[in-house]
Amino acid sequence: MVDVILGLQWGDEGKGKIVDYFAPRYDIIARFQGGPNAGHTLYVNGKKVVLHQIPSGIFHEKTTNLIGNGVVLDPVTLKKECESVASFGIDYRKNLYISQRTHLILPTHRALDKASEISKGNEKIGSTLKGIGPAYMDKTGRNGLRVGDLSDKSFVTQYIKLRLKHQKLLDSLNFHEDISAWEEEFFEAVEFMRQFKVVNGEYFINERIQKGQKVLAEGAQGSMLDIDFGTFPFVTSSNTISAGVCSGLGVAPQQIKDVIGVSKAYCTRVGSGPFPTELEDATGEELRKIGNEFGATTGRPRRCGWIDLVALKFACMINGVTKIVMTKADVLDAFDELKVCTAYKVNGQKTEEVPFQMEKVTIDPLLESFPGWKSDITAIKDFKKLPKQMQQYVEYINKYLHVSIAYISNGPGREQLIENL
Repeated sequence: MVDVILGLQWGDEGKGKIVDYFAPRYDIIARFQGGPNAGHTLYVNGKKVVLHQIPSGIFHEKTTNLIGNGVVLDPVTLKKECESVASFGIDYRKNLYISQRTHLILPTHRALDKASEISKGNEKIGSTLKGIGPAYMDKTGRNGLRVGDLSDKSFVTQYIKLRLKHQKLLDSLNFHEDISAWEEEFFEAVEFMRQFKVVNGEYFINERIQKGQKVLAEGAQGSMLDIDFGTFPFVTSSNTISAGVCSGLGVAPQQIKDVIGVSKAYCTRVGSGPFPTELEDATGEELRKIGNEFGATTGRPRRCGWIDLVALKFACMINGVTKIVMTKADVLDAFDELKVCTAYKVNGQKTEEVPFQMEKVTIDPLLESFPGWKSDITAIKDFKKLPKQMQQYVEYINKYLHVSIAYISNGPGREQLIENL
């Protein structure tokens, strides 16, 4: 049996804490897509830790963690991350496994990412410059190197061949930065990776499912960044939705049971791209300040706005969401009035559908207002003890989406999660 936790917005929904909360209920936590552009923030013994590639179950001693074939893996980032995890007294070698089919991010992928973004000028897509897009391009172009290739005697030869191909592309983009230091770091990290348990991921996970073990598939980014269904071209390079679990881990669709969608009580977005409910005013700035809305991976200030139920309902539909976790509800404690987007006016026509290409049409969000609760909810443990105004806010969203908000996060701590089952 496989349950899924994934983001329903543009990423940064607070999935790391939620996976960490649910992890003890599962035998395996598996990342199924994305790369080091993910930033899953956890608090362990009161200390903040951000995981970019390692599954968020790593701090639970009895939990197996798998980096699946749908991920693109940067050995340098993995090495640094393992060192960070080890500083908490965790032996990452004990319960971290990597699928041999997982594609590698090379130094030249990072260079290509940077060169491509620079060449776009004012039309930048807001890439994190981690080499993820070029690595996925090599995957679909059938050129990529995979974790399983590290044991091949010809790995260095394969690497040089691909590097030369990349260099021609870099020359055509007039990119001439010296990346020799990146390469040195890369090969040190490749040696570091040889200590890991590299497995045939699809057999590994299916054998455990057959034995009755429970798997939690951990998504990165968010549904509105999906390569097919997101706000293209301002998207990531992988399928961030529940369908990506099947191709990213090698499990059949009928194995998936619950799809737990994570959404903030408002909306944020990092980087470029359409954002219908964005607040470019004092209210948006206040959301950013109270919510500490800065990217966990990039440090970039996040754009902030009211919750967008049109996009959220779309995300619930394409994922088959069975329950929702609302995060950062406490950020709204200070507001006198809250607004909710219930429809769009697209080129003058009202609709409750997400348009084909948001940035090519004029979207005016149609908003409904709700009174704020103006009280501190961070210590509340019981849904029924939440302010009446907040209960009304949650119930309205439940009714609109036809999916229930089953959990409400009211602070960054592990224990700050209210069950509403």
